[in-house]
Amino acid sequence: MSAETHYLAVFTSDKTGPKWRAWRAMSEADQAETARLGVAAVADWEAAHRDSIVYQGGPLGPTKRIGDDGAVTDMVNLLTVFMVVRADSHEAAVRLFVNHPHMSIFVCDGVEVMPVLG
Repeated sequence: MSAETHYLAVFTSDKTGPKWRAWRAMSEADQAETARLGVAAVADWEAAHRDSIVYQGGPLGPTKRIGDDGAVTDMVNLLTVFMVVRADSHEAAVRLFVNHPHMSIFVCDGVEVMPVLG
């Protein structure tokens, strides 16, 4: 077993993809009910993985990008939610997110997990 390492987990979501289209097609009441169930499921997931969570993170807002020419632009990317976890291996860190509510209830379509170096 290797030494425990910290990993950055970034949930991704294609804001133009099928999960978002389905979300937008839901009634306000259905969105509210799904959100209520999702928030409770995320709280349960966090409680179950409390010992692995280093930093709870949170949702990410609108993105601005500055290029090497100094130009600032508004942009849309796939980055949606982030957190930092600890695990014995990269594989173990990834496996923490199997069936995570952000993907099974909310509109995220994946989680990118990478070691925090240094």
